[in-house]
Amino acid sequence: MMDFGTNKTLSTFFVNRDRVNAPNYDQGLLWVTLIMLGISVVMVYSASIALAEADKATGHQATYFLIRQAVFLVIGAAAAFITFQIPMQWWQKMAPYLFLIGLFLLVLVLVPGIGRNVNGSRRWLSLVFINLQPSEFMKLFSAMYVADYAVRKASKMDSLVSGFLPMVAVMIIVGGLLLHEPDFGAFAVIASISIAILWLGGINVKIFIGLLVTMPIGIILLIWSSPYRMQRVIGFMNPWADPYGKGYQLSHALIAFGRGEWFGVGLGASVEKLLYLPEAHTDFLLAVIAEELGFVGVAVVIGLFSWLVIRAFSIGKTAIENERYFSGLLAQGLGVWVGAQGFINMGVNMGLLPTKGLTLPLLSFGGSGILANCIAMAVLLRIDWESRRLQKSLPT
Repeated sequence: MMDFGTNKTLSTFFVNRDRVNAPNYDQGLLWVTLIMLGISVVMVYSASIALAEADKATGHQATYFLIRQAVFLVIGAAAAFITFQIPMQWWQKMAPYLFLIGLFLLVLVLVPGIGRNVNGSRRWLSLVFINLQPSEFMKLFSAMYVADYAVRKASKMDSLVSGFLPMVAVMIIVGGLLLHEPDFGAFAVIASISIAILWLGGINVKIFIGLLVTMPIGIILLIWSSPYRMQRVIGFMNPWADPYGKGYQLSHALIAFGRGEWFGVGLGASVEKLLYLPEAHTDFLLAVIAEELGFVGVAVVIGLFSWLVIRAFSIGKTAIENERYFSGLLAQGLGVWVGAQGFINMGVNMGLLPTKGLTLPLLSFGGSGILANCIAMAVLLRIDWESRRLQKSLPT
């Protein structure tokens, strides 16, 4: 006769054994991040060789951008390691203060003589060895602040006046500062992060629907009020009408995609990166990937981003199930950040969206972007690590 008591004891034993023996961190998330950073090193080097050799500012050194990107990755890895050691409780406590620091930096970058102007945009603070781009860190700080706000105001999220309008006022301030740089792309990403976290945090459905209805109107007015943004939209709608002017970047990006076909022309063999395609190692890195590695290479990149976003939402869901609401909302907000910015950059490269000046997360050249992305991935790993510790009844 079967002893049900014994079977139940054995079942409990094996479940507990599996929990104890389970990995302490998300190995898949770590490996996907490392793979993307590895692709970044290779493709940034490939895309930047011609520019580095031709530019006097680089000393005509072919490895100029490669070396700098490698340094950024080392700094990013060190920052990620330190970030992983910090409990999520500390991040929640510091979220409002970090957000205020981000606002201060956004104001500082607009001060003449302090903010650095490049190609008509004032987005950087010139430090000793690097240029700091505050908007990259503001994405992270905004995600933390909105997640903390949603948790603190959970009982008021159904209220338009008490729950929603205060956050709208804060986002208007952030948006005003970013649009003065101008950095419409960063504003679009931060708005996406904020709206998504508020929705996931339980905002009233009617308020959310009203926001979705009014947002397109606001975007149209912003585009209409700025000749600079209007010209970008016109160039995007028909780049071939002015291929040497408004449509120059997009037309060459589309040529790169067309040349790549299925398997690409070969790593390092891109023609468009030979000073034809502007910003080939930053905003238009995907176009170089498309030309050299073809449809397959682009599909791999899209697959990696998709996996990363799905995993971020899964980590967030687990944290919420463990009643770690700040951690859960933040994890999902980070997923929205990577997904939204990746989608916008890819859309720009493929001619689906107007040019925004956004880099491809974890892949494009840039110290601020790489550093902020590495810290974000470390926070995501920390959230997952704490969830695993809780499931094993271990202290976090």
